[in-house]
Amino acid sequence: MGLVYADIELINADDIALAKKYIIGEDEVKRMHVNMLVDSGAFMMAINESIQAQLQLPFKQKRKAQLADGSVMEYDVVGPIEVRFKNRQATCNAFVLKGDAEPLLGAIPMEEMDVLIHPNRQELVVNPEHPYYAVLKMK
Repeated sequence: MGLVYADIELINADDIALAKKYIIGEDEVKRMHVNMLVDSGAFMMAINESIQAQLQLPFKQKRKAQLADGSVMEYDVVGPIEVRFKNRQATCNAFVLKGDAEPLLGAIPMEEMDVLIHPNRQELVVNPEHPYYAVLKMK
């Protein structure tokens, strides 16, 4: 299977909360569409410094992550970020990669949104067993 990319909307979740309280206007909520590599082998979402700066996501902590080559790196974690794809949404934190590194949609937000990689079409799709709403496993 080749690489799978998807158009994902990222939104500063703190801004959504402020807009719901009428502290800021809906037009002030920071959001952007990003073509992300769908990486079911990565647990968390990873964005780059450019995305973090544009969305003005607050720093939460530093965490270590093991890369595909086995090396361990320390990254800033920011959030919360609301992630949207088609009729699905999830709220999560993200690792911040250096510079303009390629952003990754990991397994945790994919599971929360109940989306799958369609192997024949090589694209991200909503789970066909639950086309109208996400179903999460509790066991």
